[in-house]
Amino acid sequence: MIALAAVIVVATAVGVFGRRRRPVGAERLARRLMDAILWVLLPIVAFFNIAALELTVQVGAGIAFAYAGLAVTMILAWLVGARVLRLPRPATGALIVSAGLANTGYFGLPFNAATLGFDALPEAVAYDVLVSGVALVTVGFSVGAAFGTEATKAGERLRAFLLRNPALWATVAALLAPEALAPGWAVDGSRALVVASVPIGFFAVGVALAGESHAGEGRRLRLPVPLDRPVAAAAVLRLLVTPAVVLGLSALAIRVPEAYLIQAAMPTGVNTLVIAHAYGLDRRIAAGTIAWTTAVAVVVGVVAELL
Repeated sequence: MIALAAVIVVATAVGVFGRRRRPVGAERLARRLMDAILWVLLPIVAFFNIAALELTVQVGAGIAFAYAGLAVTMILAWLVGARVLRLPRPATGALIVSAGLANTGYFGLPFNAATLGFDALPEAVAYDVLVSGVALVTVGFSVGAAFGTEATKAGERLRAFLLRNPALWATVAALLAPEALAPGWAVDGSRALVVASVPIGFFAVGVALAGESHAGEGRRLRLPVPLDRPVAAAAVLRLLVTPAVVLGLSALAIRVPEAYLIQAAMPTGVNTLVIAHAYGLDRRIAAGTIAWTTAVAVVVGVVAELL
């Protein structure tokens, strides 16, 4: 966990520094890296992990509770963004995906291993693939297409969802593919790609923070990013609402493994920045929520490991 925290801090700082020194070059590099994640890494990871997954009765209740928490969180995010804060559509869409989509992969998996031990990894992986992975390529990209600036009419939004969503087609192919097409070495390799994407994603976060913050108004960038109302709302919804729903349903109905509760409370996923990039959502809200929620999770994780 300490090593993961160090990689996140260093990659984000490099992105911020690069954006300050060479703004055009840093922005171009960040966009190319986001394209690489969108069109290469995500489809590979989605295919091999979903094709190799075995769904059992034991994980079913936790997965169902997780989707209930996701639905409640994203509906509340829409209400807060559109009705309370009265944000424009790209900002509301960014708030929704930032509150709903969690970093249960290259942050959640090592966090579970550090706090619960490696025996908890199977449940954590199931949550990551069946909840976060599926929600990303369906709900997440749908919100991006519906609220972004890449399309303005319903038909255009549908085409944007279908044509700029390669991980969706990889997921469909994985559900139809036999398990033999996902050997262990391929699954392990895809997870290595997830780990490799950590510095890529957080470099892009740093660039986005430097480019979309108050530095753009002629003032020096302040870190941490100012916790304005949209970012604060997304952060609170992400860290508190989903785990509260999962915990409440677990107490009322079927007790689920602790790994599900931890995964539900993970920070905003870096892939929200991929969606913002692909569909034209508000990158400042996405990057700011990633930064704040990740900072909270890193502090909690380091303290848990030291204890």
